[in-house]
Amino acid sequence: MRFARTAAAAVFAALLIPTTTAHAAPAAAAPGDTVTAPVRDLLAHLPVRTEDRTGYERSKFRHWIDADRDGCNTRAEVLKAEAVIAPTQGPNCVLSGGRWYSPYDDRYLDGPRGLDIDHLVPLAEAWDSGAFAWTAGEREAYANDLGDDRALIAVSASSNRSKADQDPSTWLPPATGYRCTYVTDWVADKTRWGLSVDAAEQSTLEGVLGDCPDVPVTVIPAR
Repeated sequence: MRFARTAAAAVFAALLIPTTTAHAAPAAAAPGDTVTAPVRDLLAHLPVRTEDRTGYERSKFRHWIDADRDGCNTRAEVLKAEAVIAPTQGPNCVLSGGRWYSPYDDRYLDGPRGLDIDHLVPLAEAWDSGAFAWTAGEREAYANDLGDDRALIAVSASSNRSKADQDPSTWLPPATGYRCTYVTDWVADKTRWGLSVDAAEQSTLEGVLGDCPDVPVTVIPAR
């Protein structure tokens, strides 16, 4: 089934204004187009479906890969990009030192050992929301998405493991000041990959965003 691709195209066709042109929105946004819409509009047009985890295995999302073959895998690339004090890079891209900020729990961490790289929309949640219908290559691309800074984020291992595979209906960042950013990025990531939401997830997102600025969100469709 390829319903996710169809759903994403419908959302973009109905809502999104290309940021690269002043003309009317195209009939459908192709992967790679740059498009923008208010976050509440994006949420309102995400398809709502019951989730099903049948067949899910984490191994179906291959990660971490070294896509550009520079010796550093996806995890290391995120750590290097998000460091507030750059780490030292040794042979085989072994990182030491450095400092990071974990927005989920409003903490600074020294050295990479206490950090996890979180898939903002967890792999299991992506599976439930449409990735079960993807090819292995699409799931690998999702699991290693360096094309959107919102997709992968370095956070404390404790906060990431507290979140696990939960969606916002059952887990939100303990740092309340980050929640507007978190749910906005969640909607952007689901829009980018043409994923659905379930009813409880949609209700929670609406509730949180109701107290947040209705900011314009720019998304580059990945599918």
